[in-house]
Amino acid sequence: MTKSELIQRLADLNPHLYLRDVEKIVETVFDEISDALVRGDRVELRGFGAFSVKEREARLGRNPRTGASVQVEAKRLPFFKTGKALREKLND
Repeated sequence: MTKSELIQRLADLNPHLYLRDVEKIVETVFDEISDALVRGDRVELRGFGAFSVKEREARLGRNPRTGASVQVEAKRLPFFKTGKALREKLND
């Protein structure tokens, strides 16, 4: 499901809301999750899962084509862990 499909689905399920309002709500939620992760916060949506940031240390990597050693910089990556209710729903 793409973001536009999500917006359309939510608009269909909530006919009392304008499409532009649903779009703004979805954008706001995604922006807030992104901003929280940038700040280093953890975002937990009970029953769905938790978003957090994992730190990767700098390391020495290898170019698979040439085999030459390459320095890989430290980086921060988003991480998502599913909630128990979502895992149970998927495995019923």
